[in-house]
Amino acid sequence: MKLYLVQHAKATSKEVDPRRPLSEQGLAEIQKVAAFVRPLNLHVDRLWHSGKTRAVQTADVLAEVIDLTNAPVARDDLGPTDDVTAIKNELSSAAEDIMIVGHLPFLSKLASLLLTGSESAGTVAFRNAGVVAISRSEQEQWQTDWIVVPDILP
Repeated sequence: MKLYLVQHAKATSKEVDPRRPLSEQGLAEIQKVAAFVRPLNLHVDRLWHSGKTRAVQTADVLAEVIDLTNAPVARDDLGPTDDVTAIKNELSSAAEDIMIVGHLPFLSKLASLLLTGSESAGTVAFRNAGVVAISRSEQEQWQTDWIVVPDILP
């Protein structure tokens, strides 16, 4: 099972727009990451996002470049401060490949919990528009496969 954790791209401030859509820079960065991901031919069975505008827009850009079995789905349990335990338990029994587009600190806590058993381990330094690919082995252990962030792309 493969899991792709994506921090939404940079958003505008609340003062500019309370809905916090992607900024021009954020849109450009997620498009750059999408262009990098396209030739990887990623297959994703489920793409989940928080439903917040910035996460929806980020997910939409990525949905255009991955082989997606099902339409993206907004979930109420992917907010920045939501508890990660239920998602961790759901992922532990999932057989499908899943992409989650969300927020910090949620993604950081989820990655740490999966990789180390402690949500406070801080094992992954997430970046806006970054993709963290992890997988669950046959021995039920999670491991990091790769990470791409806009800063390292040309």
